[in-house]
Amino acid sequence: MNLRIYSPFLFLLFPISLIAQGHTTVSATAPRLIVGLVVENMHPDYVERYWDKFGNEGFKRLYSRGFVCANHHVNNLIQRPSVGMATLFTGSTPSHHGIVSDNWVDRLKNKETDCIYDNNYSTIGTNSNLGQRSASRLMTPTLGDRLKLITKGRARVFSVAMNDYAAIFSAGHSADGAYWFDETTGSMISSSFYLDKYPGWATEFNKFKLADKYLETPWKTLYDQISYNESVENVSLHETGFLDKYNAFPYDLAKLKKESDGTYSILKSTPFANTYLKDFVLQLIPKEQLGYDFVPDLLTIVFSSMDKNCGNFGPLSVEMEDVYLRLDKEIAELLKYIEDGYGIDNVLFFLTSTSSVSYHADYLKERFKMNTGIFNPESSVSLLKSFLNIKYGEGDWVEKFGNQQLYLNHDLAAKKKINLRDMQVEAARFLNQFEGIAYAKAAFEIESDNFLGGPLASFQNNFHIKRSGDVMVRYEEGWLPKEKYKSVDYTDNDQVPLVWYGAGIKRGTTLRKTDATDVVPTICALLGIVPPGSTTGVVIDEILPKSAVSD
Repeated sequence: MNLRIYSPFLFLLFPISLIAQGHTTVSATAPRLIVGLVVENMHPDYVERYWDKFGNEGFKRLYSRGFVCANHHVNNLIQRPSVGMATLFTGSTPSHHGIVSDNWVDRLKNKETDCIYDNNYSTIGTNSNLGQRSASRLMTPTLGDRLKLITKGRARVFSVAMNDYAAIFSAGHSADGAYWFDETTGSMISSSFYLDKYPGWATEFNKFKLADKYLETPWKTLYDQISYNESVENVSLHETGFLDKYNAFPYDLAKLKKESDGTYSILKSTPFANTYLKDFVLQLIPKEQLGYDFVPDLLTIVFSSMDKNCGNFGPLSVEMEDVYLRLDKEIAELLKYIEDGYGIDNVLFFLTSTSSVSYHADYLKERFKMNTGIFNPESSVSLLKSFLNIKYGEGDWVEKFGNQQLYLNHDLAAKKKINLRDMQVEAARFLNQFEGIAYAKAAFEIESDNFLGGPLASFQNNFHIKRSGDVMVRYEEGWLPKEKYKSVDYTDNDQVPLVWYGAGIKRGTTLRKTDATDVVPTICALLGIVPPGSTTGVVIDEILPKSAVSD
């Protein structure tokens, strides 16, 4: 489906003359627009696997003409997209930016805290409460915040995503707009944290009800399904499918919408979510006049189709292949539109991800005889509770266990005059006995020891004294946690793609190991500005002009 059918005003022409509006401390040769293309849950294997089926103007254009960081990683212990997004756009680790997981136990308030929920703000764009979000718990500035500060507010910063956390952490604190999808209404929304009033052009976009239109169309494979030989049969992948029963093409999306919760959440698990975002972005760019002057602007687009259903279909599925073949076309359209409008030397693109994917443990064991398995957190925590009851007396000792973090009951420990450090060590020692757990480390050990550069470096990267659990866990490679009544979105793979394109970037490849924290300082170097002081990454100087490196 093409938005041009419904939106004749979408493809506006850029002005013939782009006029500068004053000087900044940014380099005179800096690009006018920085575009971040972030694909959630993307392993670099996807590009190679589907290469022969891609067109020439999407992924192939980026990889053939850009600079590829072929050994790029997100070195966080907890590989949640929220954690990775904050890491990518602050250039710092969770130990600095504070987003240690999707949620954590706030010891001062003695309650569980969501990383973005904030009822001090209201929804802008609809009447739902899904806009009660902010970046207030992000403890360090983002790339967009730095641009805003250095240009005295003249840089324009926007983010667009299906998921709220993705839009918020890529936008930062001071963005001009962060937009995400409202599952209850099928519209794009924002928060009063960013906007006082929903812009007219976005209101007009929502009136087209594109979510309805995309869900009216069955999801069929883009090409003849017999040609999808890069994928694996459903049976081999242990696919459960949509609603634990639909795992074969074509998918009747209207029926799935009715059978699920009646909302638009099903759209987020189809390739048409990416199309929807592209439609919105092609409206946003001219309406907000991004890149129309010589002050660099930042636009981040986060594609996340299949984010909720990676576990239902898996990274080797026909569904995943079809998502990427269609995403290739969306990226190609965005590249053409932006390049035609500005000229490639005036735009800097980077394509990366904030999280990767893992292959199903049963598939690895059955097909390749690897030492993998399924770990049951519920059973292990139940046994841990019994152990703590025997050792310390009856009590509710475990407050929370999730996303590799165990929170103990501090108040009860204090009341019974039990040394909390001793309890942390005993809990970690007990968990280390389980098959499937590689390391369980007590918080005070992570806090006091230096693991930098070693196998436990990711523990230290992810540890924040005010937010992290009393014990942090890392599973054995290939093992996946699975709970009885709740799906667990987990990966042990930290390798993701990173490609730079445009703005004078020369074609090339580096095999040197790079990290997600390196992206912000590298962009700042290309802009000729100093990165935020909290940044822990280093500049990827292979992509810089030789003159910039020598300077």
